[in-house]
Amino acid sequence: MKGYSFALTILALLLINSNMLAGTLIGQERECNIHQGPCTITEGRHNVTLNIEPKPVSAMKELTFSLTVTPCDKLPGTLLLDLSMPGMEMGKNQVTLVRKSGCIYEGKGIIVRCMSGRTLWRVTILSDELKNPAFTFHVRE
Repeated sequence: MKGYSFALTILALLLINSNMLAGTLIGQERECNIHQGPCTITEGRHNVTLNIEPKPVSAMKELTFSLTVTPCDKLPGTLLLDLSMPGMEMGKNQVTLVRKSGCIYEGKGIIVRCMSGRTLWRVTILSDELKNPAFTFHVRE
């Protein structure tokens, strides 16, 4: 019986780690590796996928923020993306995302460099319909 419990524990850990490596987040905020590719949050009936280009995502460069939301039938033509730094007041930094085609939204913005040297940032999509999904990630210098 001990071997069976151990095998189940290992399997559970592998499944959890594979979801984190793929950048898939379910109903909560976890850090994603935006440098490896898009990150997805599943909240209720919506899948929200964030991508930022160019990679690696760096401070003080113009970035293109892309958001894919499915389903998107009840969403407006624009969404607001809020950039913040957890635990530190950085001032207001928001990007308007415009629906480009289907369920894809895009906008351009800059992540500023933090004078303290911290690199952890949060992107929150300000939308009651989507329940304000948030992605956290590190920028590169």
